[in-house]
Amino acid sequence: MNDRPFQSATILLPAVNETYSMRETVDTLLATCDKSDLRELFIVLCDRTTPACAAAAEGIRDMGCGVPVVIYYQQRPFVGMAIREAFERARGSHAVLMSTDLETDPRLVARMIAQAKKNPDAVVTASRWIRGGGFRNYSKLKLVLNYIFQKSIGIFFLTRCTDLTYGYRLFPTALVQSIRWEEEKHPFFLETILKPLRLGVRVIELPVKWEARTEGASQNTFFQNFKYFKTAWHIRWMKKEDIM
Repeated sequence: MNDRPFQSATILLPAVNETYSMRETVDTLLATCDKSDLRELFIVLCDRTTPACAAAAEGIRDMGCGVPVVIYYQQRPFVGMAIREAFERARGSHAVLMSTDLETDPRLVARMIAQAKKNPDAVVTASRWIRGGGFRNYSKLKLVLNYIFQKSIGIFFLTRCTDLTYGYRLFPTALVQSIRWEEEKHPFFLETILKPLRLGVRVIELPVKWEARTEGASQNTFFQNFKYFKTAWHIRWMKKEDIM
């Protein structure tokens, strides 16, 4: 589906209320990745982005880090739409979806890129559920429910992928620009793995440890997670030609 070798990665960084965690995310990316592998840092802001967060993004852009920094204000509401707009504008051969709150460990990006160089057609995704991964400061109830959800959706889709809801992934840009995305809110993160799976795209999982953010508040409520079942059901029975 994508015959382009890895050339560079666009790092997608949506931000609403992050400041020091966004700077630490960027500093870690620059310290652990080969800068020649990074096409751009694409910081996505919205009308709810705090002034402090916007100032932090502008500071990153103005510091001259050796990698182009793009600040983009999303045009349509909700987080899924923000990423969809960023996908459309990504200029690297591959795009990395992550967060700026340190719940997606930025040290993993270098390993994702290494896998993309060897497997440019694959989606490389982080998993908290395989050996070497895990959770810190995560509610025990949420942990149990997360595990049940991952297992049930995995069986439903006949996949061995272990972490289908974690929005930390590297994609071939041509792939994400060719898929017809539908979700506007947080179920979009589930859509980004289920539609490639339905298309037969190879998925490579890398272990990562998740740790709760220490800055700002999540924009996703617990009860929104139940909407993921509707998304999964819809995608499971879609015709493949309707996904593109």
